[in-house]
Amino acid sequence: MLVITRKSGERINLGDDIIVTVLEVSGSSVRIGIEAPADVRIFRHEIWEAAARENRAAAETSVDELPSPKHTTS
Repeated sequence: MLVITRKSGERINLGDDIIVTVLEVSGSSVRIGIEAPADVRIFRHEIWEAAARENRAAAETSVDELPSPKHTTS
């Protein structure tokens, strides 16, 4: 892991097309801005982890364990 110190207004480049800017530092919170191409997906880490857990659980579930579809009468 690379650890660097940045002040408010300073930037970090990730590759050629992603820029991370420190917008504000307040106590133990840091606000950052991320400039990236539209096709780059950006997630908060806890959201990424939750989605990965759900995907693993779904992949491990047998079709027999899934609820039966509800049939509607027309």
